[in-house]
Amino acid sequence: LIVSGFNRIGLKTFEPQGAFYAFPSIKLSGMTDEEFADKLLNEERVAVVPGNAFGAGGEGFVRASYATAYEKIEEALRRMEKFMQRHG
Repeated sequence: LIVSGFNRIGLKTFEPQGAFYAFPSIKLSGMTDEEFADKLLNEERVAVVPGNAFGAGGEGFVRASYATAYEKIEEALRRMEKFMQRHG
């Protein structure tokens, strides 16, 4: 659900290998990972963690947990799609 949703809205994501989070690229937005996370939280009330929190290799990505109900993931993806329409 989350990987196909991210890919559909332009946030390229690989299939997680046993984790409860996805790590989509936010390069299409033109923002840093910190800017993306701050704006997404403030504008759409969706929380993600900037990828640089996991080291230099995480820059240009965000970490999104999917350890929740499908309905909440679907709502977050709707909000993120609106966000990307404005910023992508």
